[in-house]
Amino acid sequence: MSKTTLVLWDIDGTIIVSHGAGVRAMERGFTKRFGLPCDLRQIDWAGRTDSWITSTVLQHHGLPVTPENIQAYLEAYLETLPRELAAGPQGAVLPGIRELLDTLHHHPRIAQGLLTGNLRRGAQIKLTHYQAWHYFEFGAFADDSPRRNDLGPHALRRAGERHQVAFAPANTWIIGDTPHDIACGKIIGANTIAVATGLSSLAELQAHEPTAAFTDFSDTAAFLRTIGA
Repeated sequence: MSKTTLVLWDIDGTIIVSHGAGVRAMERGFTKRFGLPCDLRQIDWAGRTDSWITSTVLQHHGLPVTPENIQAYLEAYLETLPRELAAGPQGAVLPGIRELLDTLHHHPRIAQGLLTGNLRRGAQIKLTHYQAWHYFEFGAFADDSPRRNDLGPHALRRAGERHQVAFAPANTWIIGDTPHDIACGKIIGANTIAVATGLSSLAELQAHEPTAAFTDFSDTAAFLRTIGA
């Protein structure tokens, strides 16, 4: 049976909560590479891509925003990330997510992938740590563009290549916990589902007019009804 519906997931604050492991890895990776203190509270990073964050942090500290510095910073971040996931406060897969991912994974008409601000390697490190990487065979990542609004077409193309189906935006659902997730879905004409398990409240998310909004995903049946599955 051909896949007809595409579901694209954000990671942080949507699938998992890592209690700041990624932020600490960004901060400590920067210090490790450049020998300067770094406080990401000075940056509006929520919903941004890793490549956008690195460029912004370099600029904030008066360092040249060169491909070499960006790559060095990202490598230091990726080297630091596994240790922060293991050593910091224990994170978790968010409520209802594992059951939902498993249900969609086995659904004959649904394809699911990632649309995330993480680098691909960062996404793999995080989701492997939480035993959820195996649900995803394709996605769009910060490697593709520093601008989140550019990622939708990359995800659609890879979904089509994987399943040999041209997924229409009207049958595509982009899921995330920030206004940036909603915006990147709207820009390609996709449906959007916002979830208030990150830093944005339900009311804040609803103000950006997603197709649907949830407090969390503990009600699998309600999610499936929303996407017509």
